[in-house]
Amino acid sequence: MPKLTNQTIQLLSELAFSAQAKSYSPYSKFKVGAALITDGEQLFSGCNVENASYPLGQCAESSAISAMINGGGSRIKEILIASPNDDFCAPCGGCRQKIREFADGNTLVHLVTKHGKVKTVTISELLPLAFTEQDTKKLS
Repeated sequence: MPKLTNQTIQLLSELAFSAQAKSYSPYSKFKVGAALITDGEQLFSGCNVENASYPLGQCAESSAISAMINGGGSRIKEILIASPNDDFCAPCGGCRQKIREFADGNTLVHLVTKHGKVKTVTISELLPLAFTEQDTKKLS
């Protein structure tokens, strides 16, 4: 695993918690923020956005990835997810796949509690045996 920099985690935390404060979560009251840094050192953030029709909501990670794509980024170097409580908030299964789409298996995923406790894993640890672009090219 690459060496972590406290400066990067601090910066991503500030962005993620700022995004978390803007979360639209009137149904669950579970506000989540995410921030990422690209391989080109661009920064993007996002928050969860709920909908009365629950499946139509959007996760914070997905919002940050959309902002990255809209901003011209293409590869996630590191991503951080800010929890609204004292537990780590890992990405849901769909977001794990979305992160993997724009990251390699060693991309760092930082999970941060509301009081700043940090746990760092790779996306491969969160999503072993991921379905990737190479899988779409396999023919029988």
